[in-house]
Amino acid sequence: MRFCQRLLATAALVTLCGGATLAEDANGPSEALKSVPAVKATAVQGWTGKVATAKNEGIVLDDSQTKLVHDVSAYFGSLTNLKGAFVQIDSANKRMRGKFFVKRPGRFRFDYALPSRQVIVSDGQNLAIQDLDLNNEDRVSIDQTPFRLLLRKDVDLLRDAKITEVQHSDDLIVLGLEDKNPDAPGHIKLFIATKPTMELKEWVTTDAQGLDTRIEVSGLVQTDDLDGNLFKIQPLGPHRTTPN
Repeated sequence: MRFCQRLLATAALVTLCGGATLAEDANGPSEALKSVPAVKATAVQGWTGKVATAKNEGIVLDDSQTKLVHDVSAYFGSLTNLKGAFVQIDSANKRMRGKFFVKRPGRFRFDYALPSRQVIVSDGQNLAIQDLDLNNEDRVSIDQTPFRLLLRKDVDLLRDAKITEVQHSDDLIVLGLEDKNPDAPGHIKLFIATKPTMELKEWVTTDAQGLDTRIEVSGLVQTDDLDGNLFKIQPLGPHRTTPN
């Protein structure tokens, strides 16, 4: 699937279709982002519960795990307007960085920092990957990506996702999930801090070859509003306008 290969090659943000990753950002992450420690499941002590063997329908959850999944659903359901910074780290430890914006339901934008000229934007119905250097674009329905699980109007992971892993320590939840919709393939592992408040820290996608790509986020701000123009899929070409 050409689109899926390009999507993972561009951002590794959505699904598991394999393909190469983008070249390393020559500047690396900003100093502010370098100071943010990576969240690693192997470094977390005091896990509660066990990781059950995954089946086609997901794992069997106990009561405490069910509550954790419900809490994560409520967290994503509470995010109306969100912005922050991200660092993308591929399996070869190559890094790219940029800024992202989210406006639920369904709208988001990832702007990669120079030297990349890549933009990923969803208008709530379609997701577009645009390469401004090559002047080309790929699109897919947002409902064909796992983003629909987390950014839909009514987030309910117990209803819509196959849960493959639930782990919990004093200050971190790790949640692995897949969309039950066969048209939205992909596995995502979420790392969510619980102290001082619940906040997304990173997610990891694993491609068909078993290679991981990690997206670390920082500087998250829940704002009152975001300009709707950020989420319009702009036409390519020499007269393209840039949202403020």
